Amino acid sequence: MPKIFVIEDDASILNSVRKGLEKWQYQVENVGNWKNIVQEFLDFEADLVIMDITLPTYDGFYWTSKIRDISNVPIIFVSAAEMDPNAVRAIATGADDYITKPFSLAVLISKIQAVLRRVSSDSEVRSKKITVKGYQLNVLNNCLSYTGQTIKLTPTEGIIMELLFLNPNKTISKDRLMQNIWQGGLFITQNALNVNVSRLRSKLATVNLKEKLVTERGRGFRLAI
Repeated sequence: MPKIFVIEDDASILNSVRKGLEKWQYQVENVGNWKNIVQEFLDFEADLVIMDITLPTYDGFYWTSKIRDISNVPIIFVSAAEMDPNAVRAIATGADDYITKPFSLAVLISKIQAVLRRVSSDSEVRSKKITVKGYQLNVLNNCLSYTGQTIKLTPTEGIIMELLFLNPNKTISKDRLMQNIWQGGLFITQNALNVNVSRLRSKLATVNLKEKLVTERGRGFRLAI
């Protein structure tokens, strides 16, 4: 039973989300102490986090960065704030998807299912490791290794790198990347993809791949390796 940690302070939304998720057999927990969110997240061992932006004490961007310091668990932002630039900022901070309020429970469930499918470690159709020119990508734990150096990627970054590793020196269109990452989600723009790639490129500097992730203007991205 997947475990969902909901970081939301609106009681009516929280209750609605909880009831809906429990009907789908998800185990749900919410914040008990707003000053102790990270520890509660660790104690619950969540498989996915639903994150609001406007919260008591610190906002959702702050808590996302704190969670990202210790975990790559998928995070879906749910907010009444307008899509841009908050969606872009959320993705840049480490979120995997974004929904604006008001939203239908069906949309939330579909996004949760899509994200959990992407990070599922029991998929039989995916190889565990992809190796290209000495670089090794473990697609089950989203770790990229090279000459003793290892970097941990978010699930979204892992999908981007998997497509690039499977198609070295070939341009992958933005539409294809967005379809693979967000199932062609209506709530995500190319700006969100660009932010993910920018964040990924910064991480790749550790394993000397930063300059090899090439942007093909108007077309997409290519791993020149």
